[in-house]
Amino acid sequence: MSDDNIQYTMDEMVKRINELYHKSQSEGLNDAEKEEQNNLRHAYAANIRNNLRGQLDNISIVEKDGSITNLGEKHGR
Repeated sequence: MSDDNIQYTMDEMVKRINELYHKSQSEGLNDAEKEEQNNLRHAYAANIRNNLRGQLDNISIVEKDGSITNLGEKHGR
């Protein structure tokens, strides 16, 4: 059961990751479920990194001289 084409919301992704975890603890996962679990975990981590990067890119610092440094422009992509 490959779910590569399914788009999950973050809540749905967490719910599915937890379902697969609990199933792995109780009865084990087949190869397709292990792959799905791995893909979901990687997608979740990538989403968290992207959200954090977006937040950090919007931080501005007021320097001692009164100028404003946008960290996203200074250190971002």
